[in-house]
Formats: sequence, C-alpha cells, structure tokens
Amino acid sequence: MKKSLSIALAASMLALCILPAGASPADAGLDLSCASCLLMEKETGAILLEDNAHEKLEPASVTKIMTLLLVMEAVDSGRVSLDDMVTVSAYAAGMGGSQVYLEEGEQMPVSEMIKCVTVVSGNDCSVALAEHLAGSEGAFVAQMNQRARELGMADTTFLNCTGLPAQGHLTSAYDIALMSRELILNHPSIRDYTTIWMDSIRNGEFGLTNTNHLVRFYQGTTGLKTGYTSSAKYCMSATAERDGMELIAVVMKSPSVNQRFEDAKALLNYGFAGYSLVPVYPEAPLAPVDVLLGTQGQVQPQPQRDCRLLVRKGEESQVSTRLSLAENVEAPVEQGQTLGQLEVFVGDELRDTIPILASQGVDRLSVPGIFGRMLSKLLMAG
Repeated sequence: MKKSLSIALAASMLALCILPAGASPADAGLDLSCASCLLMEKETGAILLEDNAHEKLEPASVTKIMTLLLVMEAVDSGRVSLDDMVTVSAYAAGMGGSQVYLEEGEQMPVSEMIKCVTVVSGNDCSVALAEHLAGSEGAFVAQMNQRARELGMADTTFLNCTGLPAQGHLTSAYDIALMSRELILNHPSIRDYTTIWMDSIRNGEFGLTNTNHLVRFYQGTTGLKTGYTSSAKYCMSATAERDGMELIAVVMKSPSVNQRFEDAKALLNYGFAGYSLVPVYPEAPLAPVDVLLGTQGQVQPQPQRDCRLLVRKGEESQVSTRLSLAENVEAPVEQGQTLGQLEVFVGDELRDTIPILASQGVDRLSVPGIFGRMLSKLLMAG
C-alpha cells in the first residue's frame, strides 16, 4: 500500500531539474558579438541561454579544459601527485605560442605545470603534462577524445592537447560547457589555480598574469579558460559563483578580446539576475517502513540523492513536494530497494522525481525463525 502526503518546501538534495530548452540571447534582450554561446548552471546542468550551441568551431586554448580535466582526474585518483616532477622533452619545449619557455630537461612539479596552463595557457606545459601522464601527446589526445565521448561531446574532435591550429580540431559551445561542468563539479580544487590573478614560477623569476581578466574584474569569478588564434578568434569558458549558484558561460568566436569578456559578463549577469537554486527536502524526517517477515521489523527510507532545484527568481514560493511511500514491504529487502518517491513541483509543473530507497538490507526470516517469533509473541501474550 502507498500513502501520499503533500509536503511544503524544504530539503537538501542534488538534481537534474527539468526546464525548457535554453532561450536565445536575443530573446533575452542580449546583444552579443560572438558566433556561438551557451549559459549553463553547474549543479543541475540546465541550459539557460544558447545560440548556435552545436556549431563546430575551433576552440583554441579552451581545448585545455579537457587537458586539465584529465590531469585533475589523475591527481584526484592518486595516479599522479601534485609534487611529482615533470621532465620536459624537446618536443614539449618547442611548442611555441603561449608558453613559459620551458627548456629541454627542465623539471617542474605537476602543481606548477597546472598553474602555468590555467593562468597563462602554457602550451609547453600542456604537452609536458600530457607526456607525463600518457607517454606521448598522441596517446594523451586519444584519452581526450575517449573522455569526450563518455561525456556526450558529440561535436568534438581533438587533434592536440593545446588548441594550436590543426585542421579538423573542432568542438562546440555545448561540448565546452559539458567538459567545463565536469571539471568544476567533480574537481573543485582546480579553483586553487583558475582564481589566481598574478603569480610567478622559478622562484619568482618568471611572472604570470591570468589571461582571464574576469578573475580580477568580475565578482564571483571562479575560472576557467580563455583561447585565441587568428582563425578561432576570441573564445572562453567563464565560470562564476554567487549565492551558492555557479554558472558556466561559453563564448566562441568573439571579434575582440574586450567583446569576449563583455559577452561572457552579459551571459553571467543574465543568469544571476534571473535564476536561483532552491534546496528541497521532506518537511519531516522520513518515517521507518514496516518490514513483513524480516529479521528486522522496520527499514529506514532515504532519498536517493540530494536536490537543489533551479527556478526562475520569483518562483521560490511556488515550490512544493509530494511524497509517496510504502506503508510496508515484504522481506527480503535489498539495500537501495525503491520504497517510494518524492515529486517536486513548481506550481502545477512536475520538475523532478527523487526515488526513496531502503538505507539498509533486511533478510527474510527462516521457517524456524518465523515459528520462534510466533512462540515468543504467544509467551509474551500469556
């Protein structure tokens, strides 16, 4: 049997909220210079604005977001340490473009290499890291493309780990948002590097200033990566956080460096002005569910995941929930078994459904156990 309760807003849970497809910047009253763009909310992955978001374009050094993602995955999994020393090959030292002028045979810690990639877009450091992790840039690029497929980046083909011009090296604003989200959502320590405005390497002998001017001039900036070549023009993935909500603004093929930053700021301003994240949870603790013929009499239900719902500002008071939970369940009960669901509404619109699961398993009583329990109840009744 099921019982349904309408429960007023409350909870702390994480969810993919259901929103209409992102509107165009023009519909939102924004006049942007870029050829392609997308605005995404990090936690839910919801797209708030987009224009030509699947057009395949050159990403220039925004490519390095995938390079950084693979490096941070290696660091956070323990396969590589931030203190590991990277030895520079002749190939890495000869990359050209944006660089910190590594020399063949020079050694630098992984952490310093990451800093050089995020702050000044060092091509030489990107290749040195790729060789350190995979043995060669080619092997690393194969891993980049594999990871892109895993993330659903269907518009993307990587040919190098730097973004230096190469025919067929293409991606889209949508795909950049996907890899940006993966990086900042699951590897938050990347902020230690992407929020640096000015720093140095080689004991202060070589100064670094972030190519992402928003780090200094836009409130709440958390990263992420700029890019430029003469054919790609000015690109970036900009991330910023305010009031507990982090946004990802992707801009591709802006005509100038200043217009790139203005486009990114316009997208971010739109998101922060128009949306907020609302925590959602049942009003009261979930009551235990009775277990029939179980070695334990009850099992504790729990939400499958945390949930914060992305809503348009002004809709916060319209959020409500409806809980459906089994009154009882017959043993055996498996840990993670579905016992009900929590539906989340904005007004009359269903925005999310969160399964309610058994927090632990409960075995079924054996035949002797059933008789033993019956005998115990008879003796107690006597």
